[in-house]
Amino acid sequence: MPKQKSAESKPWWQFGHVWMVISGPAIVVAAGFVTLYLALQSPNEIVSDQEIEVAGSSAQKEIPGGMAPAMQARNHAATGVVPVSK
Repeated sequence: MPKQKSAESKPWWQFGHVWMVISGPAIVVAAGFVTLYLALQSPNEIVSDQEIEVAGSSAQKEIPGGMAPAMQARNHAATGVVPVSK
């Protein structure tokens, strides 16, 4: 009878599932470095409070009622009652 090699005699790197377990965290670490690189290469611009106030006031002028559509949507999502058009 020929002697069969047991699974215990192989080195760890010859098991396929070991590489599957190692590859998951390795991909996440690599993606983290790619994200860090992108964040350092293109930082967001700093917006002053004055620019926000100017943009907010012009947006309220463009939309009648200011934040009315947002408030209606929020109320509809919270209560389930469909807002009635005036």
